[in-house]
Amino acid sequence: MPEGTTIKPQKIRAVLLDMDGTLVDAFRPIITALNRTLADFGLAQMTDDEVIRHTGRGECSMISLFGEQREAASARFLEYHDEKLFDVKPMQGAVELLDWLAAQGIASAIVTSKSQIRADKQLEFLGWGNKLGAVIGLCEGRRQKPDPHTVQLACEALGVRPEESIMIGDGTADIKSALRAGSQAIGLTHSFTAAELCDVGAVQCFASLTEVQAWLQLQIQ
Repeated sequence: MPEGTTIKPQKIRAVLLDMDGTLVDAFRPIITALNRTLADFGLAQMTDDEVIRHTGRGECSMISLFGEQREAASARFLEYHDEKLFDVKPMQGAVELLDWLAAQGIASAIVTSKSQIRADKQLEFLGWGNKLGAVIGLCEGRRQKPDPHTVQLACEALGVRPEESIMIGDGTADIKSALRAGSQAIGLTHSFTAAELCDVGAVQCFASLTEVQAWLQLQIQ
């Protein structure tokens, strides 16, 4: 069931979506690579849920885990990650939502803290090249969520104001970045509870993208 406050009356011209855990089940490469890296550096392993929640907070810069060794750890992590780069699949309802948005004339974009090159490769593997108006990943000069920078870039790429967009994500960093940019945020309760996501500003929370689509259909009537 949805939980949150009522969305502001505003025409929705664009829907921004987080990638990992929202549109794409891409956590297996991340979980495997992070735990192999932790082992290499003599650190304790993390459970799947701990890794997913860690990335959802926007703390995947390696600083909080590896401190001064973060550069070496990051290189090792990416080496392991890329061995399983294509061990990904769509989240339930993802393809249906993207196709429905296109049919309604509502622009869509991915906003991810994954590197631009890796996001592009995974989306090409999934065959989603023509399903999105923009894909904004990390590259030199871009700041990761919860900074609003990539949300702002996505809105610019789609030609909309942040106030005309909503951001859908499964992590607290997604919600925070949307609010700081001026967009409204919708939470998915895959790894954080509705209460946790609403506490940082989500206006609604849902258990699946199928529920999000049903809710959006009511918003644009």
